[in-house]
Amino acid sequence: MEKQHALQQLEQLQKKLYAIHYACSAMNLDADTVAPKNTSEGRGVALGVLAGEEQQLMICPETRALLDELDRQKDELDLLHRREVEELRRRCDQLTRIPAEEYIAYSELVNKAGDVWHKAKEKDDFAMFCPLLQELVEYNRKFAAYYDSTRAPYDALLNEYERGVDTKMLDEFFATLRQTIVPLLQKIARKPQIDDSFLHNYYPVDKQKAFADDLMQVMGLDRGHCGLGETEHPFTLEFNNKDVRITTNYDTRNVASSMYSVLHEGGHALYELGIRDDLQYTCLAGGVSMGVHESQSRFYENLVGRSRGFIEAIYPTVQQFFPEQLGGVSAEQFYRAVNKAQPSLVRTESDELTYCLHVMVRYEIEKQLIGGTLEATDVPAEWAKLYKEYLGIDVPNDRDGCLQDSHWSGGAFGYFPSYALGNAYGAQMLHNMEQDVDVEDSIAKGELAPITAWLHEKVHQYGGLYVPADVVKNACGTFDPHYYTDYLTRKFSELYGL
Repeated sequence: MEKQHALQQLEQLQKKLYAIHYACSAMNLDADTVAPKNTSEGRGVALGVLAGEEQQLMICPETRALLDELDRQKDELDLLHRREVEELRRRCDQLTRIPAEEYIAYSELVNKAGDVWHKAKEKDDFAMFCPLLQELVEYNRKFAAYYDSTRAPYDALLNEYERGVDTKMLDEFFATLRQTIVPLLQKIARKPQIDDSFLHNYYPVDKQKAFADDLMQVMGLDRGHCGLGETEHPFTLEFNNKDVRITTNYDTRNVASSMYSVLHEGGHALYELGIRDDLQYTCLAGGVSMGVHESQSRFYENLVGRSRGFIEAIYPTVQQFFPEQLGGVSAEQFYRAVNKAQPSLVRTESDELTYCLHVMVRYEIEKQLIGGTLEATDVPAEWAKLYKEYLGIDVPNDRDGCLQDSHWSGGAFGYFPSYALGNAYGAQMLHNMEQDVDVEDSIAKGELAPITAWLHEKVHQYGGLYVPADVVKNACGTFDPHYYTDYLTRKFSELYGL
C-alpha cells in the first residue's frame, strides 16, 4: 500500500475511534452530573454497543493489515506517525485477546456499577455494592492476562495507568514515603494543633460558585473551552484541547473542599488544553499517564494552591467573597488552616502530608483483591484495619470508608498509586522549574502564566507523543522521591516549628 494512502486511512481510523470516545464521554459526563438517578439501564445498552463497535473497529482484518503495513514502513514515518502506529498496535493486540462478549459485558457492568455505587454510598450500604465489586475484580484479573500475560496480574493493570511501573518499584517508593511521613506525623501530634474552625462556618453555595469562577480565571483557564459542573466525586473529562470539563462538589461547611478540588481539576484541565493541535483526534491526544496527569493536578492544588505566597495573593479576593466568615481571619491564619496536618477519613479531604497514606491503603487492598488473597466481602474489615494501622483512626461507616471513592466502580484498579507518584513527580518538577523561573515571585503576584508556560514546554504539549518515562525525565531528570520527602519535611517542620 502506498504510504500516503495508508496514512490517510490511519487518520480516518483514529477519527472514528475519537467519535466513539466522544459519545461515551458525553454519556458518562451526563450520568455523573445531570442525568436522573434511575436512568442507567438505557445508557448501559448504548455504552455496550459502542464498546463493541470500538473493539470490532480495532480488531477487524482491515485495521490489522493497515497497522502491519505501516509498521513495515516505520523507518519512513515521522515520530508522530510511528508513535500512533505503535500505540494502536498495542491496543489492537490487547483487544484481539479479549472475547467480544466479555468486552461488551464489562462495559455494561461498569455503567451499572457506577449507578449502584452512588446509591450504596448514599445509603451507607456496602452489601449493595459488594457483588458488583467482586465481579469487577474478577473481570480485571482476566483482563490483566489479556493485557500482558508475562506480568503478574496487578502489575499488568498498573502498567495500563503508568507504563513501566510495577509492585516492586511501588513497594520501595511507598516505603520511602512512610519513612518520612510517619515520623513527621508523630512529631506534629505532640504540637498544639492549628485552628481551622473558621473553614467550617456556613459558606453559601452561590458564593462558592462565584469563588470557583474566580479561581479558574487566576489559573488562566479559558471558560470558553473549559466548563465547570457539579458532581458527587470531582473529575476532569477531556473531549479535545478545545473542550475540557471539570467538576467540583460544594460543601457548605467546608470552603476548602471546593476550592482545592477546582485547583486540582484545573491542573488536569491545563494539561489537556495545552496538548498540541497536531495530536488531536489521534490516539496520542490526552495525558501520557495517570501519574504525569496527577503531577499537574497536585502541582496546582498543593505546590501552588497551598503555598503561603498564593494564599497571600488571593486572600483579599477570598475575603470579599466571604466577609462574614473570614473578615477577622488573617491570610497567615488561612494559610495555616488549609495546611493543617491531621489524620482523617476521606482521601479527597485529606491534608497534603497524610494524603499518600490514604493511597497506600488502597494500594495494599488492590494488591490483595487482584492477587486473590482478599474477597470483596472482606474489604470493609481490611479497610478499617489499614486505616487504624496507617493513620491511627477508626472507620465509623462504609460511606466514609471503602465506599468513598468512585474508582473501583469504574473498574480503575491500578490507578490509585498514580496519585502518590504525581505528588513526587510534581515536587521534582518544582525543583527544576525554580532553576528557570522565579516561582515564588510569580505565585506571590498571583501570576501563574510563567509556571504554566514551563509545564507546557516540558509536559503539556507532548500529550502521548513520548512514553511516560521520557516525559518524566524531560521535566524531572532522573526520578528521585526524596525531592518530595524533602519538600514535605521542610514545609511541615516550618509550619509546626519542629
